Amino acid sequence: MAITLLASEPFSAATIELLRATTEMIGNALHRTELFEKVQQANAELCQAYDATIEGWARALDLRDHETEGHSRRVTELTMQIAARMGFGAEELVYIRWGALLHDIGKMGIPDAILRKPGPLDEQEWAIMRTHPTLAFELLRPISFLASALDIPWCHHEKWDGTGYPRGLRGKEIPLAARIFAVVDVYDALTGDRPYRAAWSHERALSYIREQSGRRFDPQVVAVFASLFATQASLVSQSASKDSSHA
Repeated sequence: MAITLLASEPFSAATIELLRATTEMIGNALHRTELFEKVQQANAELCQAYDATIEGWARALDLRDHETEGHSRRVTELTMQIAARMGFGAEELVYIRWGALLHDIGKMGIPDAILRKPGPLDEQEWAIMRTHPTLAFELLRPISFLASALDIPWCHHEKWDGTGYPRGLRGKEIPLAARIFAVVDVYDALTGDRPYRAAWSHERALSYIREQSGRRFDPQVVAVFASLFATQASLVSQSASKDSSHA
């Protein structure tokens, strides 16, 4: 970088030194800015790589458990919407997304005979199935960049009244991200077909979730969950009204 200065008389030594120092400071600042931009770009690319890897893991899990195919994508999208409404910031939402996608990663340690059993599980099989949150924690904990994404995989089967698993957490002892996901996960499970029962309607599933408010689910999360669907229904109704008025 070159700077040209015009003056009517020669600069003093002190002025020259000041100009030299100022020029050096400007150059260093520009260099740091360039380095910062490169670091930001590298971080963004690394984050994209992490995201693609995690999405791949989630798809692999869905493919293994055929009856829940597409489940990870659906619950992740809905969890993100509720979390945003409940005040989570952009960086926090990244980790919530990763945690939601990997919520059932612990099922990699569950035998196929249990995971893909066409009927209800017996008591012994349920005991094995209930280990999957702990298996998820043990699998993901050594991965440093996922440290902030552990809440959902580890805690999404905890219940507001303390009767959940694996640790029997109660109320706000359960991380908020996991309390949000718990509602979404149950809703998606109820509204999907299973070999042992047909899918519930949206209205029936929502009614059940409201009934479980304060017992299985965080009442505040249930309220936001219900309001989200009410808003979406209102928007659909308004759109339909506009379409009919233009017909």
